[in-house]
Amino acid sequence: MASDDGVVEIVVCLGSSCFARGNSENLAIINQHVKTHGLNVSIRLTGKLCQDQCKQGPNLTIDGEIYHGVTAARLRELLQQPGSPIRGDHGTA
Repeated sequence: MASDDGVVEIVVCLGSSCFARGNSENLAIINQHVKTHGLNVSIRLTGKLCQDQCKQGPNLTIDGEIYHGVTAARLRELLQQPGSPIRGDHGTA
């Protein structure tokens, strides 16, 4: 669910463990997705240092929901999930 201003927040853990285990690539994938689909107004992408869940990483949060062990393939699935506010076609089928 997007915030009151309609913006979906994606928070990428930038702690050394998560970043080395895949969030460096995930960050690039998200940036490309936002650029390709013109979502720069509807997505707020932020980074945070360690979220104290290193063993489960790489971790990221989409609209308040934490995802663990996010591989590049899993991230692509999340970005295209039907009904998702971060989907390239704005969540329409």
